[in-house]
Amino acid sequence: MQLKSKGKTFTNISITLAAATCVLAEPVTAQPSEFDSWDVDAGLLIYAESDSQVQAYEGALSLTKKIDDERSINFKGIIDVLTGASPNGAVTQNKAQTFTRPSGNGSYITAASDTPIDDTFHDTRVALSTQYQQQLSRLWLYSGGAYLSKEYDYLALSINSALARDFNNRNTTASLGFSYAYDTIEPEGGIPDPGVSVDDPNNRLTDSDTKQTLDFLFGLTQVIDRQTLMQLNYSISDVNGYQTDPFKILSVVDSNGWANDYVYENRPDQRTKQSLFWRTKYNIQPSGQVLDVSYRYFWDDWGITSHTIDSKWRVQLSNQHFIEPHLRYYCQQAADFYRVYLDEGQPAPEYMTADYRLGELQTYTVGLKYGLPIAGNEFSVRLEYYLTQVSGDDSLAQGAGMAGLDIYPDKSAIMLQSFYRF
Repeated sequence: MQLKSKGKTFTNISITLAAATCVLAEPVTAQPSEFDSWDVDAGLLIYAESDSQVQAYEGALSLTKKIDDERSINFKGIIDVLTGASPNGAVTQNKAQTFTRPSGNGSYITAASDTPIDDTFHDTRVALSTQYQQQLSRLWLYSGGAYLSKEYDYLALSINSALARDFNNRNTTASLGFSYAYDTIEPEGGIPDPGVSVDDPNNRLTDSDTKQTLDFLFGLTQVIDRQTLMQLNYSISDVNGYQTDPFKILSVVDSNGWANDYVYENRPDQRTKQSLFWRTKYNIQPSGQVLDVSYRYFWDDWGITSHTIDSKWRVQLSNQHFIEPHLRYYCQQAADFYRVYLDEGQPAPEYMTADYRLGELQTYTVGLKYGLPIAGNEFSVRLEYYLTQVSGDDSLAQGAGMAGLDIYPDKSAIMLQSFYRF
């Protein structure tokens, strides 16, 4: 969940979006109006997946202060509580399955025809960040910041910086941003040995591992006319280090479709991700409605490509009330090393995962936001429905072990957000 900035007129969106272009750098987006006061954004999020899977509760607080005409600073804090169950990667079977817990201690049972899920998922995350923004001159804008988040087995640290310059009578803004992140994972029980059975007592390698990420973003924002603003971004990300999910496994299936063993997954330590992003905002006059449409194309060297179409339509009602319908579509091709399961007796590939998030899938989001003034400030609430449809070769559900089963189950979720700005 991200807190939103205060409302702005359409004519100054250029600078705002120029900064927002540098998503990696998370520039200060709020526009405080008083030097001596703080602008406060508070938000709450409730996220619930179907079939009693992941449940998330999040609170966020953002404080922004305008130091003077050229400088501002922002502080943000987020607390997440996540609980529930998460698919472990094993394939559905026509019999009950028993799994060793990720820690190596204890076990849990999945009933016949049910999706295998680890029901021990529980975590709390605390995230803190700060962002400084300064107008270096009439045409140059700088933004820099730092981020820290900690959960039970994961520590994330990052820094970022961005520059933006206006051209063409300030109708064109070019921006450049970068960020560097250093993450450390210490899973309960240690880092598992890829391809080794979860029941092997010697299946752990080390206690922890690390990952480093370097991101660059190049952006261009153009005022087309008094009603239209367009934005183009290109980003590239280089990720080096441990990227395997230590809690995901694959089934090893015999010729009759029965899973006789489970092994830990393995993902490459190197990944290069790139994306192109286009966005247009159109202010419909004289109604003042704002149509916000974007498209993103993503590709990486793991073989994943994806397309995202997103649209929001803000409709102003009477007495400063408004509604904002939201539609989003996302489709993705599977990673080269994605497998539904492994065949018994065949050599295991070097890289392998059955994590549906790296498989072929489509997602659909439908939502509505409603806002109104309270005591002179803005309050809003958003309700969204999220559906994930996983695709694949249905003929893989073969033999007595999987006949008649849906090995690509859909997943849905409901998300409720509220914001208050004062």
